[in-house]
Amino acid sequence: MSEKKKLGIGKILGIGCLGIIGIFVLLGVIGAIVGDKSKPGTAAVNTASETASVAKDEVAQPTPVEQGPVLTGPQENALRSAKQYLSMQGFSKKGLIQQLSTDAGEGYDVADATAAVNSLDVDWNEQAVRSAKQYLSMQGFSCKGLIQQLSSSAGEKYSVSEATYGAKQAGAC
Repeated sequence: MSEKKKLGIGKILGIGCLGIIGIFVLLGVIGAIVGDKSKPGTAAVNTASETASVAKDEVAQPTPVEQGPVLTGPQENALRSAKQYLSMQGFSKKGLIQQLSTDAGEGYDVADATAAVNSLDVDWNEQAVRSAKQYLSMQGFSCKGLIQQLSSSAGEKYSVSEATYGAKQAGAC
């Protein structure tokens, strides 16, 4: 009789544990469906441990989030393209807008490309450094020549101050 009681208690404990795990999984799924409101177009996926810690603390403190402008569908697509370009090489703000909006580039409307690029949080000086280093890795440039290449309307379209910063940081000056 004592073996039957142990087996019955084990089953009850097992079912209870499965029920608790099921609750955590359900909370994680609900969290993924609701998503992260701080980043439009993305969903947050909570792991069971994150959900458990929120459930354990019972009160999750909201964090203040700056909401940027709401982008249209084409602007969101242009934003994704812009991020992809920036992940590959340095771009000036004007150069990136041109890349996104010309037929030789992505072909987005200039207004959509501009809205997408304006929504980015990019250090354009650091982009100029990246571009300067890329130029210097291919060939030699004088300080003046590199600044001209980076700031030229036929070149990278950085402002003169961004181009100067980039050339200096890359070691051309």
